[in-house]
Amino acid sequence: MNPSAAPEPVGSAPSSSPASASAWTLLDELVAAGVSDVVVCPGSRSQALALAAAELAASGRITLHVRIDERVAGFLALGLGVETDRPAVVITTSGTATANLHPAVLEAHHSRVPVIVLTADRPAEAHGIRANQTTKQDDLYGFAARLAVVVEAPTGESGEQDAARDLARRAYRAATDVLDPGPVHLNLAFREPLSGSFEPEATETAPDVPVATDAVTEAPLYPGRPHLVLERGPRTLVVAGHDSGPAAEQLAADGGWPLIAEVSSGSRFGRNVIAAYRELLREDDYREAVERVVVFGHPTLSREVPLLLQQPQVETIVVAPAGAEVYNPGRRADRIVSSVAVEAGPADRAWLGAWVVGSRERVIDPSPAAPDLDGLHSTTPAERLASVRAELEAVRLPVTREVLVDAVWRATWPHDRLVVGASRLIRVADGLVPGRKISVHANRGLAGIDGTIATATGIALASQADGGPGVTRVLLGDLAFLHDVGALLLDDGVAPRLQVIIGNDGGGTIFDALEVAQSAPGALFDRVQYTPQHVRLEALATAYGWEYRSARTRTELDQAFTAPVTGPVLIEVPLPRA
Repeated sequence: MNPSAAPEPVGSAPSSSPASASAWTLLDELVAAGVSDVVVCPGSRSQALALAAAELAASGRITLHVRIDERVAGFLALGLGVETDRPAVVITTSGTATANLHPAVLEAHHSRVPVIVLTADRPAEAHGIRANQTTKQDDLYGFAARLAVVVEAPTGESGEQDAARDLARRAYRAATDVLDPGPVHLNLAFREPLSGSFEPEATETAPDVPVATDAVTEAPLYPGRPHLVLERGPRTLVVAGHDSGPAAEQLAADGGWPLIAEVSSGSRFGRNVIAAYRELLREDDYREAVERVVVFGHPTLSREVPLLLQQPQVETIVVAPAGAEVYNPGRRADRIVSSVAVEAGPADRAWLGAWVVGSRERVIDPSPAAPDLDGLHSTTPAERLASVRAELEAVRLPVTREVLVDAVWRATWPHDRLVVGASRLIRVADGLVPGRKISVHANRGLAGIDGTIATATGIALASQADGGPGVTRVLLGDLAFLHDVGALLLDDGVAPRLQVIIGNDGGGTIFDALEVAQSAPGALFDRVQYTPQHVRLEALATAYGWEYRSARTRTELDQAFTAPVTGPVLIEVPLPRA
């Protein structure tokens, strides 16, 4: 029978497949709670869960995503959660499949993104005897799981389906806890028969589970963290790390204070953004003048910010409305609060002006210079020819990292999404691009290169669901791309509007900025740090069925970004190492 088409539940007789009955009931209740996306990885022990998810998708109750690589599946679920603020469910079989989710679970923990992981397991009698595909999966993700429950294999006894519904509601509440959302792990044992027909048990109407929505307008007050009204007077910087949101920009605007807003902060807009903050904080006149810093989110893109916060003359106030862990380098924050405001009064315009002017003087605009209109319209042939030649040379210049970042930033609009990988390019963007109110995402919980394309795919699928507009662009280096190349394998018939833009400098040039690059022998450094690669990316794009473009000049780059995007596109941008 088709469980999704079943009439009112009848009876409570033991099922011919307790595994199917339990799997169906658990997923049915998760969907009732608010789950809209399920990611399935194929496997034997998890077949009851996979088939139940397929039934739910066939009846239109969920969107089903199928991936053969569990690491890709985990980060896809992460991206879906980033965009929707609801947990996606990811299903795996037993054994090594469960371990491959660990990187995504850790990122979800540190970024506080809701995800529900369902790992199938062997029954108790298969453990401890070296049974195939059997390992210790309980508490597999340790501290990262908001809730970890081991469920023994169902037997078909009365009441098991009620217990499954209770567990689903607990899992959803834990994943979406407003003070500390994150991953939940349910380890579900199943024994044969692993799938078959069943009759749902009669159940009482379950209470509604609160669903996270965009309707929450005020930050929650984490226990013990008060609201703070800041007095005017101290020379103040506002620092917005990853996932700070608009509150940081609002404080900077209200206080008239300089705003250091990382590119994935959600705060990089308005007039107070200081792009060249790293250069300024290296200068004594600017750094030593700072008396107070108000920190939002999770700063990860500079060494200058944590060093500043550990200066004895700097008062540090950390704003952390959610999460047990807070950003506190040196463990010397003076105050940890849930929210802040500033008292009424005049702003210190000279303080803000010094930072704005200093930043403007240090940022070089990589956008092409305006054409020499006078020369192009000159009646003197030699002048006109010289101007034409200058224009041709300008458009034929090779792309630099700064030009690439600038072009991507300018091409992205509020209805688009931009995902930036953990590579050298995100740091170039952080020190260059002006304030702009666009949606920028990055996996900065642990700042790993894992799963960048998969995360972006989840963001694209969620943002474009039901006819949503826009393009999702992914900007990353070649090593981050190759690390997640399996994510190029998409569901049949599913073609999100997705541009993967690869700054290809032939290896990990981000390591060239480390101290080791100056002390280690060049050949050894290249072998184990730079790790040169010569992969033909066009061949990869062809193998996975993606459109391919190469952009070696600014003109080709602009053409790539202005061309219509109807599906997945890979854009390779060759870059110099130096």
